[in-house]
Amino acid sequence: MAYEELAKEILDNVGGKENVNSLAHCITRLRFKLKDEGKANTEHLKKMDGVVTVMKSGGQYQVVIGNHVPDVYAQVVKEGNLDNASDSDNSDSKGASNPFDAFIDMISGIFQPVLGVLAATGMIKGFNALFVAIGAYAQTSGTYQILNAAGDALFYFFPIFLGYTAAKKFGLAPFIGMAIGGALVYPDIAGLAGDPLYTLFAGTLFESPVMIEFLGLPVILPQGGYGTTVIPVILAVFFAAKVEKVMKKIIPDVVKLFLVPFTTILIIAPITFLLIGPIANWGANIIGSATLAVYAFSPVLAGLLIGGFWQVFVIFGLHWGLIPIALNNVATAGYDPILAMSFIASFAQTGVIIGVLLKTKERKLKTLSIPAIISGIFGVTEPAIYGISLPLKKPFIISCIGGALGGATLAYFSVSTYVMGGLGVFGYTNMLDPNVSGLQDLPLIIGISVVTVIFGAVATYLIGFGTLFDDAEVATDQGIETKNATTTEGAIVQANGESYVEKEVIESPVAGQVLPLSEVKDEAFSSGAMGRGIAIEPTDGKVVSPVKGKVTALFPTGHAIGITSDEGVELLIHVGMDTVQLDGEGFKTYVENGDTVEVGQTLIDFDIQGIKEAGYLVTTPVLVTNADNYLDLLTTDSKTIAMNEYLMTVVI
Repeated sequence: MAYEELAKEILDNVGGKENVNSLAHCITRLRFKLKDEGKANTEHLKKMDGVVTVMKSGGQYQVVIGNHVPDVYAQVVKEGNLDNASDSDNSDSKGASNPFDAFIDMISGIFQPVLGVLAATGMIKGFNALFVAIGAYAQTSGTYQILNAAGDALFYFFPIFLGYTAAKKFGLAPFIGMAIGGALVYPDIAGLAGDPLYTLFAGTLFESPVMIEFLGLPVILPQGGYGTTVIPVILAVFFAAKVEKVMKKIIPDVVKLFLVPFTTILIIAPITFLLIGPIANWGANIIGSATLAVYAFSPVLAGLLIGGFWQVFVIFGLHWGLIPIALNNVATAGYDPILAMSFIASFAQTGVIIGVLLKTKERKLKTLSIPAIISGIFGVTEPAIYGISLPLKKPFIISCIGGALGGATLAYFSVSTYVMGGLGVFGYTNMLDPNVSGLQDLPLIIGISVVTVIFGAVATYLIGFGTLFDDAEVATDQGIETKNATTTEGAIVQANGESYVEKEVIESPVAGQVLPLSEVKDEAFSSGAMGRGIAIEPTDGKVVSPVKGKVTALFPTGHAIGITSDEGVELLIHVGMDTVQLDGEGFKTYVENGDTVEVGQTLIDFDIQGIKEAGYLVTTPVLVTNADNYLDLLTTDSKTIAMNEYLMTVVI
């Protein structure tokens, strides 16, 4: 969602950017410190689409936005050029809490815009191979060539597409990102062949033939070129965004239109070819040599590693270190055991997507899963990896485990490939020795791949995963209604004359007196605009986890925490009213952003008496912030409650 117009209107109605001393945000609100609150048009702001309400407290002019406040905050800062804005309260944003999560979030954000086309082109490639296999037309026919171009173009020119989406992610002008990606797959460079000018590091692990130079410096190109690679262009665009930002500051406005992209591309394109690309290429060589060493020590161990990490290698482009080894083995020995161990990874990936399809309640995710499964059957797993399993994390890990087990099993039975042929189901024939008649080990290989698919689907279904989109699917059948269900017995859902029990029970995170939200002395909560739920007047200064899930938002001040349950229910526990002003005094936290938590696990301790003496209320709303995604929300009838007693039921 774009917030440009909303940000402009908010700025205009707080008196303009010149009326803003500082700006921060908490979990739901933009917190302005204005020079003159009298210049703010409060009534207009309250009526705006995208604004819940306006409040004045603690010397702050608070514009209540809701869950999208981090995005709105960023746009307001951008629109107003508020260099003095503070993001110190930004811990509620659902950012990654560690480098791995940050990488996953970045990758999924870059690939999200191309998921539909990625899945579609993968299906075209798969079906085109199928039609050739069944004899519908020949591989030399015009029909095949045209469909192959339609299906393969995205993959061949992938760096251009990712140049655009990465630029959008990192704040670079999109066409600059596309130009950088285009340079990586430029035909005159990608098609370089013949004898090298010379070879660097000959006889070592980093041996690199040099086909061209740049200003006398050697340019090391990966085998197969940069088509289908992802990491080089993403890194290039990341650094290009930094360069562009500097150029915008130092280049005069009158020539920015062409000099900013000129200098950015001129700097980044050579760096990518001279540094970023070669580092990835050497990484591939290291992987290849390490794999040979492991295989010599133990084929089964090599199968575990290659099968388990193959998809990771593909993501980073490191699999190119194994391709030359496999080609050489086939050419000299007539067979290759290395790539055979990676064969099963695509089936593991397909299996987990089947599990996602069966488990998820998100319409968009179901829709995306079907073509990803189809293309995965034919060995094209990019739509599944980048679009579904990697962003969801758990399914990707499960697929790696399935690939590892399958790879080790193939290695145990000494399975090898004899030709560099098809992928997925079309890869079975790669493992038939042309010098031996019969099906050979083919039934065994098919059996291993089927078991791997089943493992991935069952494990993903049982272990579960989070949500990928904001609009999780809920019941939509005509005539659905809920019956009374205010205990842990659950909600009975009536649909088409049949009864179903689909629920998630939320336990109380604090002990105290139960209050309806309408009695909370803060309009943002009492109106229900921040979510539906209930409030508790605490008698014990402890917050425990009401569900099994993951911490997705935790303030450094410790006064509020967001948790997403394993079933996708998003909860906000907000201790007190305006207690962010205490700057952490009286609060102690026991978890961090990204931590997984169990029911009853201690999250926060808080000093009830100290908070009250400081002049703040300790009333604690417990909200389901994505309640609109569910059929109903049923709350306890009890007037008092202890920690971990029944509080609410989310009817799924």
